Amino acid sequence: MFVIIGILVVLGAVVGGYLMEHGNIRVLLQPAELLIIGGAGLGTVLVANPLHILKKIIAGIGGVFGGSPYTKQRYIETLKMMYDLLNKARKEGLMTLETDIEEPEKSVFFSKNPAFLKNHHVRDFVCDTMRMAITGVEVFEVDQMLDLDMEVHHRDAGQPTTSLSTMADSLPGLGIVAAVLGVVITMGALGGPPEEIGHKVAAALVGTFLGILLCYGFVGPIAANMAKAADEEYAFLYVLRVMMISFLKGTAPIMAVEVARRAIPGHVRPSFKELEQACRGGAATATAASA
Repeated sequence: MFVIIGILVVLGAVVGGYLMEHGNIRVLLQPAELLIIGGAGLGTVLVANPLHILKKIIAGIGGVFGGSPYTKQRYIETLKMMYDLLNKARKEGLMTLETDIEEPEKSVFFSKNPAFLKNHHVRDFVCDTMRMAITGVEVFEVDQMLDLDMEVHHRDAGQPTTSLSTMADSLPGLGIVAAVLGVVITMGALGGPPEEIGHKVAAALVGTFLGILLCYGFVGPIAANMAKAADEEYAFLYVLRVMMISFLKGTAPIMAVEVARRAIPGHVRPSFKELEQACRGGAATATAASA
């Protein structure tokens, strides 16, 4: 929502200021210049990136307009789910979680959290970690594997952002290319009516304008937003990592939840009472359903 508002503000400020100076809006409508810059920019992305990164770029742009999924409510629901899961492991043993982690879609705990099941990486992050714990892998080694997993995933998540940023950096240069082509056309029209020459010069300058505007007003900010989305996912995984490692070291589930709560970014961190109420309120229900 705020992305759309921001785009409208950029357009409104630029076009509004131009009109205040009695500019002719039709002069800015240069489809040929936009085709040169936009087409060449898209071509650079296609040349520089394999198919799987192109798919991530498209998905990342869609995610920017969809908003962040890692809200306070998402954290509360996930930590409550993990509390119920770890509480069962503490009372009945880690081996009792084998069915839950092998078939998470059928799990009493996971099936109540569709967002968890839908995000395959987060789901596998939790299930694979608990699977290693069940098989008897030392806590230190599990923590090392989680650190490696998060590092690789964060690097992969940053690739589409880097590619889009590279495209943004190329747009001012491509705007100059469009402007130079406009000047070439203008030179061919020398000797003609002054109005025609002026129109062609204006069209050439619009190319430079569009390149800079697209870079700093649209593509660059979208890439920055995608980078923040990748950081939010990294923070979400880090919270789960802290909780699982804390539990595997022998901490009680409710204390592991509190440790994880402290790792949540401040702007979406629930209060102690909010999280305790969610966990305590649902613990009895989850235990009864499991039995």
